[in-house]
Amino acid sequence: MAKQINDFQDGDHFKIFALVKDAQVRTTQKGANYLALTFGDQSGEIAGNLWDVTDQQIQDFQSGVVVQVEGQRTSYQGRPQVSITAVRLATVDEPHQPELYVERAPETEDQIKGALRPFVMAIKEPTWRQIVNHLLAKHGETFFQSPAAKTNHHAFVGGLSYHTLSILRLSQSVIQQYPGINESLLYAGALLHDLGKTVELSGAVGTQYTIPGKLLGHISLIDGEICAACQELGIDYESETVVLLRHMVLSHHGLLEYGSPVRPELLEAEVLHHLDELDASIMMMQSALSKVSPGEFTDRLFALDNRSFYQPDENKKK
Repeated sequence: MAKQINDFQDGDHFKIFALVKDAQVRTTQKGANYLALTFGDQSGEIAGNLWDVTDQQIQDFQSGVVVQVEGQRTSYQGRPQVSITAVRLATVDEPHQPELYVERAPETEDQIKGALRPFVMAIKEPTWRQIVNHLLAKHGETFFQSPAAKTNHHAFVGGLSYHTLSILRLSQSVIQQYPGINESLLYAGALLHDLGKTVELSGAVGTQYTIPGKLLGHISLIDGEICAACQELGIDYESETVVLLRHMVLSHHGLLEYGSPVRPELLEAEVLHHLDELDASIMMMQSALSKVSPGEFTDRLFALDNRSFYQPDENKKK
């Protein structure tokens, strides 16, 4: 079986086919162009710089293409890198299909769809349920294929719907533990909170931020989608019922500096914010820990305050 990115250690000769996940043209202090590349496959990703690039290479090595990259596995500031000696486009006779190199959700699309249905059915408030059904029907195909992020958490095919399902499962446990939580509001908010990412992100292969994604962000986008759905359905988007739902999605990042225009001021909004953080954080930690051996620390995780996490010996966990 061919080696994948995470099978290599520092000092190993590195020669694999991989997807170019990101390609940024940068300039050295001496004014020469180089490409800052991120390569990926189903095991993970690794960065590498291609120095003294030509215009043709800049044109060829775009995000979303498959290449054969050769070099040596190294590390820089604790992060794995490949010191590139050669890179070329994969030919049609080689494994050149981008979808071969994209990680996928641990549950299939059909499994996720089946698991989501009871949560949609559990929304008893008719306005919220109508809006949720309308928007899932509108964005459903993209929703079940999209990642939940460009990097960080759930950055794989189906990541957005899987992340949503994870939060709903957590919500169900919290509702059972704490009486008085509005089940319908929490479920509706969870189902819609990240749906704007179907517009914010370009897709799971070579994920980039779209122009609306960069200029508006997924929180503003989904609030606009809710208002547009209300207009199509003949619902007053300024009614208290709809405003409660809009508050759920507008506040789910918790803090203004993290992108929410308002902080949570509903019990259900506060719960959603913390469950969103919990699921994203656990996924990032598990992904990083899967790449290290017992007794080692992960790379520093920028999204988790630049902390690294320790992988204990399996025998000590028991």
